[in-house]
Amino acid sequence: MPLFINRDQIFAHQVHLLEHKLRSKEERILELETENAILHLRLAECLGKLRRDPEEEPKDLNHHQHQRNAQRITRSALTKLLHEVQAVKQDLSEFFAVYLSFATELEEQSKQLLKKVEQASCSLNGHRADEVQNLQAHVAALEWSLEEERERCRAERQRRKELHNTVVELRGNIRVHCRVRPVLPFDHVQSSSAGSGHASSEEVISAISDDTVMVNCIKTGMPVHSKMFEFERVHGPEDSQDAVFEEVKPLLTSLLDGYNVCIMAYGQTGSGKTHTMMGSRLLEEHSGTQRETQQGIIPKAAAELFRLISEKPSESHTVEVSVMEVYNNEVFDLLAKDERGNAVGQRRDVITTSSGTSQVTSLTYEPVCNASEVMQIISSVLKLRAHCPTLVHTDSSRSHLIVSLTISSKSPNALALARRLQSAKKDMQRSTHKEWWSPRCRRANPVVRNSSDELFASTASSPCPSPSHSPCPSPRPSISQALFKTKLQLVDLAGSECVGMSGVSGSALWEVSCINRSLSALSDVLGALAEQRPHVPYRNSKLTHLLQDAIGGDAKLLLMLCVSPTQRFITESLQSLGLGTRARQVQKELPRRKSNTLKVK
Repeated sequence: MPLFINRDQIFAHQVHLLEHKLRSKEERILELETENAILHLRLAECLGKLRRDPEEEPKDLNHHQHQRNAQRITRSALTKLLHEVQAVKQDLSEFFAVYLSFATELEEQSKQLLKKVEQASCSLNGHRADEVQNLQAHVAALEWSLEEERERCRAERQRRKELHNTVVELRGNIRVHCRVRPVLPFDHVQSSSAGSGHASSEEVISAISDDTVMVNCIKTGMPVHSKMFEFERVHGPEDSQDAVFEEVKPLLTSLLDGYNVCIMAYGQTGSGKTHTMMGSRLLEEHSGTQRETQQGIIPKAAAELFRLISEKPSESHTVEVSVMEVYNNEVFDLLAKDERGNAVGQRRDVITTSSGTSQVTSLTYEPVCNASEVMQIISSVLKLRAHCPTLVHTDSSRSHLIVSLTISSKSPNALALARRLQSAKKDMQRSTHKEWWSPRCRRANPVVRNSSDELFASTASSPCPSPSHSPCPSPRPSISQALFKTKLQLVDLAGSECVGMSGVSGSALWEVSCINRSLSALSDVLGALAEQRPHVPYRNSKLTHLLQDAIGGDAKLLLMLCVSPTQRFITESLQSLGLGTRARQVQKELPRRKSNTLKVK
């Protein structure tokens, strides 16, 4: 097929050349004919002169002879051109004949090929249609089975995750999540300014699965050594704020079920702790869905908490917020106000109560009704938090921020029980039987026993068991209910940093010392709990003393590790990952559920 096309092109090109030559020859013929006409005119003029002047006849004859010779030469040239034109036409006719023969042959071959293709398709459709259908059915079955296996794999992974969370809760371990931030532009700028070049900005920490972090330890002249760290959940640089919060959200349900909850962000300076907890600092520049997407755990947790409360009966829960910071190993109440009503950070003391829990004296609580009020309060006091620019981070936090949401709850089931007990007491007073009843008495009148059994059956589903649930109602004059409180602590820790890398001096150097000592005390506390030592040094730092109930008490604790992926911060990242590994080894007492009690008077 390509050979025919090439010949066709060659013949067409030759025809084009010959036509061009023919046109040039015809133009030449026209020129010569014009010259011939001009010569005839001159000849006529000469003959006229000869008639008018017989004396000039010899000259005219010579001139006429000369013109005849020129005409003879012109005619011979024209004859030669005519022969050449005829030869070109003959060549063209021959080329056309060859072209037509090739075109006819090509058309015949194309028809034959089309017939063969039709025959092949007919034979394929006729003889192999069943095989094709069988193959298609087999492929469809394989795709269906693959989708089933994927769904089963997702279900098994979710079941494994739920079972793991159950095991973690039964063992009383601390949940540890890890978030690897992306490489940011200031990583390249600072690495080049430090003189370490491209090596310090190389990405050496990555999330290889949803529960595993891999660290490539690179040393000059040594082979690359990889370390693996496993946690309950690992978020890579591509995970959004929503994806991070989805793993935290179940803890808020436990909060309304009566458990204390603490969420703590830990990591070096510039690893993304404040972004994870608070969100982007440029929220005012965004709007709508983008603004909600950039929010961190604290605003999203507040919104989710009030959403859960809205599903409960009205006036069954009240929420109060308090904001503290631990700065230079001192606790400051950021909601405290002066005589003019302006928020000023006032120093507070941390004490240990008779029950063994830690408490901040004279701490200010602000009642809130929705998430926007919570964020307004937090935003108004964030300007009081200590910040200082360093070589590592332009807006480094120099204090630990603790936001506490205290939820006071009362159970509607307990209120219904109280009403039933009062109704049963009135029914007993109307009864003709004079027998005295005790709340713990097992003897009962058959009629009253049936009514009390129904009462007990109707209240058996109450999540808050109490001695007053006895089937023998008490004839005490009144029944009241005591509220129970749960606490949600959201902690944005200050970042650990190396003095030589941050380049601080003066008062900022003392701030770094206090931050590193408090974080070291936190690591010592986790190490003591992991090794089950008889003494846990909570009071070595105000931070650990303040968070004693969350770290070693009965609260559900989630530790969010924030690490930088570059070689420049690998030492601090390994330290953070090691602390998370120690935290997973802590087996503290099981989280206890706070329950309300019915007081019968």
